[in-house]
Amino acid sequence: MARRRQRRRNKPLPTETVQVEIESLSHEGRGVARVDGKTLFVDGALPQERAEVQYTYQRGQFDEGRALKIENPHTDRVDPPCQHFSVCGGCSLQHLSCDAQIKHKQQILKEQLAHFAGTQPLTWLQPLQADTLGYRRKARLGVRYVSKKQKVLIGFREKYSNFLAEIDDCPVLVQEVSQLLIPLAEMIAQLEVKFHIPQIEVSCGDDQVCLIVRHLQAMSDADRQLWVDFAKQHEIIVYLQPKGPKTVHRIWPLEQEKAQISYNLAEYQLEMLAEPLDFTQVNAQINCKMIPLALGLLDLQKEDRVLDLFCGIGNFTLPIATQVSHVVGVEGVDEMVKRASNNALHNGLDNAHFYQADLAADITNLEWSKQSYNKILIDPARSGALEVIDNIIKIAPEKIVYVSCNPATLARDTGELVKAGYRLITAGVMDMFPHTTHVESIALFEK
Repeated sequence: MARRRQRRRNKPLPTETVQVEIESLSHEGRGVARVDGKTLFVDGALPQERAEVQYTYQRGQFDEGRALKIENPHTDRVDPPCQHFSVCGGCSLQHLSCDAQIKHKQQILKEQLAHFAGTQPLTWLQPLQADTLGYRRKARLGVRYVSKKQKVLIGFREKYSNFLAEIDDCPVLVQEVSQLLIPLAEMIAQLEVKFHIPQIEVSCGDDQVCLIVRHLQAMSDADRQLWVDFAKQHEIIVYLQPKGPKTVHRIWPLEQEKAQISYNLAEYQLEMLAEPLDFTQVNAQINCKMIPLALGLLDLQKEDRVLDLFCGIGNFTLPIATQVSHVVGVEGVDEMVKRASNNALHNGLDNAHFYQADLAADITNLEWSKQSYNKILIDPARSGALEVIDNIIKIAPEKIVYVSCNPATLARDTGELVKAGYRLITAGVMDMFPHTTHVESIALFEK
């Protein structure tokens, strides 16, 4: 008989608390302390504070804990604006003032550029900031029916656990969504399929709220009617998703023209149309500030020929089209390319053209890549644009504006551009996700 492997047992956590001095703030927004030479990351603690800490996890290289008591609060400490902050894991920096949050994010960008690229910009941009509450118009919310409480929970996961936090509002969500949480939970509790709805994806336009309901069992006609009645009552759009993304289908409203999500870019007199699963920027106010910042850095002239890589539905491409002779947008997802083309048509722009391509592959022989471009904008996913850099270098634009949602990959890619002879002229952060550790940034490179 084969010998049965013994499972490695986790060492029990210490039951006693420890008193620590917080030395710094980690990139994840946790206080950093040392106990007997070992690093301890402390949730809820700020630099220079003395904290009483309870251990929550122990690893080989470091430990984790949460602050139970702060003896000498830092001057940047504030009362969290959300009553659920101590439990909900959706935000991690609400105890830090908004000004201090943005300074922390600037410091992260500086450190990443120094570490991965060995460089700094010639000048730093003023950070982009806007309202810090009621900004989030896209979210993936967990759903769970708890039999013991005979209640549906909707929201984000608790800190230190996989359970959903019990919340009845969320100050960072747009108000139209936050005020739906209670009636939505009450309605779901009436469904036959209430045990089999794991998540709801929220996507909002300027005047529309859309819910995409993931369900693991088929819905009865009665359940579907409850969703339709809820959609009518609250004037929202509802889609159901029984399996993968291709199974997403709308149940209300029936008319397509009433089911589109849209947002306006007033400065450019543009209306952008999107489907609920399309990528759109989470923060509308920051988006409306970010676009003119990016276009200003490109210093657009009427005769410019611009390439927009990872263009999505044309969020940057179409504003660029209002200022130059010719712009090309390239995107990896074919459905997004169709949406961008439709947005150009919808806004009466005939100088913006869109193509689908795998930007990580060799693009040398593709029709659009054989054209000349003197300026490029890129807005890649978190993984960055490392595979694309060689193609950009071959095009040899005079200016590159790089919009990033991950300072580590921006810094890595900066190193490659600098090696190729580009200078990092300016860079800065944009507060796309206030109260979280997410860092959105932008950088300008010139040959």
